[in-house]
Amino acid sequence: MTSLIVPTAFHGPPDSANGGWAAGALAALTGTGGALGRTVEVTLRLPPPLEVPLEVGEHEGARRALDAEGRTVLEARAVETDLEPSAPVPVDVARAAEASYAGHDRHPFPTCFSCGPERAEGDGLRILPGPVPGRPGTVAASWTPHASSYEIAWAALDCAGAWASGIEEGPRVLGRMTARVDRLPEVGETLVVTGEARGSEGRKHHATTTLRTADGELLGLARQVWIEIPS
Repeated sequence: MTSLIVPTAFHGPPDSANGGWAAGALAALTGTGGALGRTVEVTLRLPPPLEVPLEVGEHEGARRALDAEGRTVLEARAVETDLEPSAPVPVDVARAAEASYAGHDRHPFPTCFSCGPERAEGDGLRILPGPVPGRPGTVAASWTPHASSYEIAWAALDCAGAWASGIEEGPRVLGRMTARVDRLPEVGETLVVTGEARGSEGRKHHATTTLRTADGELLGLARQVWIEIPS
C-alpha cells in the first residue's frame, strides 16, 4: 500500500494542504505510463492533513487517499476530457497585474504555498495574480520557479482560479481540479499563470487556469470547482 504525506511547507490554509499540491501528488500515482500529458480529475472530499500518512489504494478505477479512520480525503481518476486554455497574457501585462493583487490587502490564507504574499521568495511560489485590464473575470501573474516537480506544477495551476472567482469576497477551498501538465516548468524560466472565472452556483465557483511560458508555450491547464466556506 502506498502512502501519501503532505509536508507542512506545502500548506494552503494553515492546518491543511495546498489543494493543488495534494491533488497533484495523488494524480502522479494515477494510471500508468507517466503523469505528463495525462488529464486527471481529483476531488477533495476532506481537507488534506499535513504530515499525516494517507493510505493510497485502487477503488473502482480511481485512486483514493484514505485517513486513519478509512475516510476518503482525495480521489483521483484519469479522464478523457477536453480542457480549454485561456488566451495568453503578455508577461509584461501579467507583471503589472500583480500590483493590483487583491491578496495584498485581504487574504484568507496569507501563508498559502501557492499564492501567499507572506511566504518568502523561494519558500512559497508567490504567484500573486491581479486583474487583467480589458478582460473581466481574468487574473494573471508572472512566476519564476525556484524548484520544479509535477506537484509544484499543479500547485502553480491552483490558486489563480480562486482569485479569478473572487476569493477575497468570501473564503473558498478547492473542491475539484481536473488538470493536464504537458511539460514541467524549468527552474529560472519566466512563466505566466492566468485564471478565468467561469460562473457560480450557490457556494460553488467555477474557474480555469493556464500555465504558459513568456513565449506562449502551453505547459499546463486546469478546470476547477471552488467551494465557499464560513469565514
